Amino acid sequence: MNNEAKCKPFVSVVVPGYNEEAILAENLAILCEYMGRLEDKYRWELIFVNDGSTDNTKKLAMEFAEQNKQVTVLNHHANFQLGQALRFAFAHCHGDYIVTMDIDLSYSPDHIERLLDTIIKTRAKIVLTSPYMPGGKVSNVPWLRRILSRNANRFLSLTAKGNIYTLTGMVRAYDRKFINTLDLKSMDMEINPEIIYKSQLLRALIVEIPAHLNWGIQKAKGNARISKMRLVRGILSALMSGFIFRPFMFFMLPGIMLLLVSAYVLVWLLINISAVYPHIVTTNVYFDDRFSEAVAAVFKERPHAFYVGGITLIVALQFISVAFLSLQNKRYFEELFHLNSRILKEHMDK
Repeated sequence: MNNEAKCKPFVSVVVPGYNEEAILAENLAILCEYMGRLEDKYRWELIFVNDGSTDNTKKLAMEFAEQNKQVTVLNHHANFQLGQALRFAFAHCHGDYIVTMDIDLSYSPDHIERLLDTIIKTRAKIVLTSPYMPGGKVSNVPWLRRILSRNANRFLSLTAKGNIYTLTGMVRAYDRKFINTLDLKSMDMEINPEIIYKSQLLRALIVEIPAHLNWGIQKAKGNARISKMRLVRGILSALMSGFIFRPFMFFMLPGIMLLLVSAYVLVWLLINISAVYPHIVTTNVYFDDRFSEAVAAVFKERPHAFYVGGITLIVALQFISVAFLSLQNKRYFEELFHLNSRILKEHMDK
């Protein structure tokens, strides 16, 4: 390799897949052809992760790699899901930058150059593609899936920092050294929000570019695919990721709502007690005795109001207490994560 080639940034394109025999060879060829057109700017390798496929995906991938020296195939013996597939690939990447792509090419290959140009220009640690930000576009996605995905990302955007529009998308560019300093744990699609969360803890620069998500590409080829993401699992994943970003909110908001309900009931009771108090006929002249009798009179008429007010107050205080405890635990976690990341980075630099 001459000196001019060595000066070019080295890019690792990571493509996970499971039971993709219908589109594998054609789409890998498209990606390789596209990367070949970028060779005046980038050196590259393509890493395909066969995540325990039960069809001919492994055989076809190995045959393709034999004909293309820049392609590497990593095989899982079982289906370990997206998180494990990405971590497996990251550990085997040699590039300065990593670009993750979906094998169905629902994001066209031209996103790769835009991602790489952006990460080099901005010196960001992560560049995200977003069909939901201004300038982005969604085509041929079923309406229910589109609505759920958009709202899941809106919810996550509220819990996360940085005004990020799309936290669940997989098509991204990473600084390889940086991504390998993150101690990633998620096994499935939760890995994408986890990466953003842990990157934000380290104050890493994250940039987002508009993208076009198009599910019509495979239909045009006659290879229409059914999304493997179960909608219920996707919703639960978004909720869990939101909890990781901001657990304080999950307890504080219900606590405040219950506290308002309790306050409304208790104020209503005080108003009624005040109305009854002047009409109490008793030999007792002391305020506390007459007030107790007024409370007893209101309780006799409206016992359910006392139960609702008291129980909601107790539960509200419990939620608010847990909210502050979760905030404290999150800060402890952030401190430990900073420390562990620094130790890991120093170890990798040796």
